[in-house]
Amino acid sequence: MSTDKAVVAEIVEQLEPLDVRARAMFGEYGLYCDDKMVALICDDRLYLKPSPVAADFADESWLASPYPGAKPHYLVPTARLADSVWLGQFVKRTADVLPKPVRKPRKRPAKPQ
Repeated sequence: MSTDKAVVAEIVEQLEPLDVRARAMFGEYGLYCDDKMVALICDDRLYLKPSPVAADFADESWLASPYPGAKPHYLVPTARLADSVWLGQFVKRTADVLPKPVRKPRKRPAKPQ
């Protein structure tokens, strides 16, 4: 089952005014804050990446895999999605502790000889 675009729009709207965007990935979505992937939206559910600050917002019972074979993430309960202040702090603090993405240099095509 893939995620409904309306659910993604609601989650992004809840996180305003943060610099947040969602990017489609294989029928699901990656959620980015400050250009760092902080969460996945799979099957209409929000899964935040594990981080050192997660214990301030969630406990170990929230850990679940967003899809088969994935590392556990913190599954945000549906009731908590409506709390925009709590959710915004969780997302922002997670982004703050995650490393910046490493940009790989583009390979140039080989010159014909």
